[in-house]
Amino acid sequence: MTLDLYYARRFLQWFAVICGVLLTLVMLIDLNEQIRRFEAQDLSLGQLFGLTLLNTPAALSEFLPLIMILTTIVLFIGLARSSELVVTRAIGRSGIRALAAPVLLAALIGVLAVSTLNPIVAATSNRYRDLAETYRNGGPAALSLTGEGLWLRQGGAQGQSVIHATGYSGDTENITLYDVTILSYGPEGRPIRQTLAEEAALDNGDWVLTKAKVWPLIVGVNPETNAERHPTLRLSTTLTSERIRDTLGTATGISIYDLPATIRELSEAGFSTKRYEVWLQVELARPLFLIAMALVGAAFTMRHARFGGTGLAVLTAVLLGFGLYFLRNFAQILGENGQIPVALAGWAPPVAAILLTMGLLLHAEDG
Repeated sequence: MTLDLYYARRFLQWFAVICGVLLTLVMLIDLNEQIRRFEAQDLSLGQLFGLTLLNTPAALSEFLPLIMILTTIVLFIGLARSSELVVTRAIGRSGIRALAAPVLLAALIGVLAVSTLNPIVAATSNRYRDLAETYRNGGPAALSLTGEGLWLRQGGAQGQSVIHATGYSGDTENITLYDVTILSYGPEGRPIRQTLAEEAALDNGDWVLTKAKVWPLIVGVNPETNAERHPTLRLSTTLTSERIRDTLGTATGISIYDLPATIRELSEAGFSTKRYEVWLQVELARPLFLIAMALVGAAFTMRHARFGGTGLAVLTAVLLGFGLYFLRNFAQILGENGQIPVALAGWAPPVAAILLTMGLLLHAEDG
């Protein structure tokens, strides 16, 4: 137990150091990106730094597998150079048994990433998006899918607009909404117009409405009497196809605790839920994937330093880690497209990675 606690303490120390170094670099790069992105808005350094901080939890979540593999590599290279691994084996403890503490901590970090970091990432990502839209257009542009359909909110100098649609479709070029209702508000916050249309398609910064009917919502004016019908009507918008698709196509803005209910509501409303189902399984399998990353780092570095080839071993471990990360993302894409079952897309890559690395470790230990 004393030896396991020693390994655990060393592991956590290196994990904290590598997290600090990587996050510092990421924050500096992201701050520079925020300066470039909001150059026209003339934001203060405090506002830009606030946007960078909101992006930090998402960056930590994304880089967690890399941090895990680097932590394991640094830990076992240090143990090998100080001959502590030799002493561990000399007292009768196998190399695989020495992995108990790092693997347990990797699993614990994975559980914390799913249960704690995931909701934080969802909250900060949504806050970042709202602030970015406020700085650009004077108001947040909210996009959400519920059991009642698709809801959007766009802002601008002329006021806010709330858009509801019962369905949508889109490719890489455009987004089309069906059975659309648009409620427009003036700068003072009062509703001024309601618009209904069969379809609404984005075209060069405008919503192109098909078979639209517009009711004015002005005090002293009868809305139905003064309603107007238009075969085609164009309304300006601050939304783009890319921004709508990015929001609808990812589940990072939804906490893992809310995902099951969201999937159920969208399924009842007739929307495709493949992306959300696959994302849920990928998140639940994250502890196993972090364990696989720790085993990858250990498989190539649990050797005595006198054997040489440390640089090649580290390079091989990192490349294998990137390969497994790519395989997980590829399986996720296949699952989202319905090419493979959802459970297979989420759980097969980490399980296969653990089996592969355990095979390498057993082969090395046997040798």
